Order: sequence, then C-alpha cells, then structure tokens
Amino acid sequence: MALLDDPITHERQQKAKAWFETLRDQICAAFEKLEDELSGPLAERAPGRFERKTWHRENDPDKGTGVMSIMKGRVFEKVGVNVSTVHGEFTPEFASSMPGADKDPRFWASGISLVAHMHNPLVPAVHMNTRHIITTKSWFGGGADLNAAHPDPRDTADFHAALKAACDRHNPEYYPKYKEWCDEYFFIHHRNKARGEGGIFYDQLNSGDWDADFAFTQDVGKAFLNIYPELVRRHMNQDWTPEQREALLVYRGHYAEFNLVYDRGTTFGLKTGGNVEAILMSLPPEAKWP
Repeated sequence: MALLDDPITHERQQKAKAWFETLRDQICAAFEKLEDELSGPLAERAPGRFERKTWHRENDPDKGTGVMSIMKGRVFEKVGVNVSTVHGEFTPEFASSMPGADKDPRFWASGISLVAHMHNPLVPAVHMNTRHIITTKSWFGGGADLNAAHPDPRDTADFHAALKAACDRHNPEYYPKYKEWCDEYFFIHHRNKARGEGGIFYDQLNSGDWDADFAFTQDVGKAFLNIYPELVRRHMNQDWTPEQREALLVYRGHYAEFNLVYDRGTTFGLKTGGNVEAILMSLPPEAKWP
C-alpha cells in the first residue's frame, strides 16, 4: 500500500494539520496582546488585529487550501501567520528534487509559515516555519531565525537558548547540527553576508519514529511562541532615530533578496500551484536599495 493511501498516514495528516492551526491561533493571540500593551512610539494608533483570508490551491478546493492571517498594526508593521494544507502531483521537473517523488509524483504538505516585520527598528524581525510533507516518504522540516537590523547580543543569546533547550529535550545533537544548517542556509551569497542572527533549520527529518519527530516539531513552535514575544517587549516602547529606521529599510532590502533568490519555501509554493499572495507574504512592506 502506498504511504499516502495508508489509514495511519491519514490519521497523522490530521494531527499535524490540527497542530499547525492551533499554533497559528496561539501566536496570533500573543501578537495581538503585544499590540494592546504598547505604550511607546505609535501608541496613539489603534491596536492591530489579524485579518484572515482563505485561498484554494489552483482555485480548486479539492487540491487543498490555506488561510492567510495578516496584521498591520502599531507594533507589527506587517506580520503574516499562514497555514496551508495542499496535495496533488509534482511536475516532473520538481519531482526529481523531492525525496520519494521520483517513484510517485503525488504529495501532501501541511505547515505554518510566519514572518514579522516591525515598525520599531530596535525590535528584531523574525521568521518561523514548520511543515510536514509526504510523498512515498514522510518527513518534517522547519526552524526559526532572528533578523535584526540592530542586533542585541542578549536577544540573540536568549533566542538561541530557547531553541537549544527545545532541541536538547529530544536529541543533544540537534542544536549544533541545525544551528550550523541555519547559518549555511540563511546566507546571502551575492552579498557575502548572513541574513540575520541565525537560529535553527532542519529538513527531511525522519528518524523512524513519527511521534518523536512530530513532538520535536511541536516543541520548536512552542519555543518560538515563548521567546519571541519577550524579545518584542524588551524594545517595542523604546524611541528610535531616523537613522535607525533608514538602516532598517536597507536591511529589509537584503532580506527580500534572499527570499526571492534562495528561499526553498518560495520555490516550493510557486512550483506547486500555491497562492502567490501567501507565498510572497514574507516580503517587507517597505524597503530601500540605496
């Protein structure tokens, strides 16, 4: 029996999908709470709230769907927390690069993807995503990374410590391995610079114990939910200068270059009939190329 036709696989698909949606709801609630708490610059504005929009893959609900949750507020200049669950067949070109798809082009994929760009240049931007993909093989992937225009050593240390703790609960080899993978992956080669302060990145995780791999993926999401709002609170009420804001806009330009040139998620979405608006949600609302 093919993996995608196995009843156990169907049960696991529902568990993974439900978790990504639950994590989405928890993150959105935490981010709206930050909007309510702001007392510094831009506090005269109304707190932001997420707006949700449903889309269907290739405009066909039978091929899967996703929900975009976008907020433009007074702390978050633009944040998207998107979930999707899609299925279909890879094109021959794309199937050759996906594990297990060379034997059977069918696939199923579910996940959550988040990018936050902040008004205050002293608050770090952030990216997080976790996903579950099934072809004739099954695996998890994802991670989280910090992207500060004005890095704070304490923020960087605490962000990494939270991710390391999540990794260490499952395998002491995960954090050094996935930190290095993140540093290598989020590198802007044409500028010879890292995209940010790093974090962890993992892909094709299939230890042979689905429940353990799923639990690790859940812990990565929980670790992000616990640490990132605290980093935002540290800086969101601080004043900033025009020069700091200008540096942020230039930094965002480099961030956008990575996402358009190197990001695998962008490629996966565009080559599997995903929603273009959701795929390009990661791009900043404003950027500069001096």
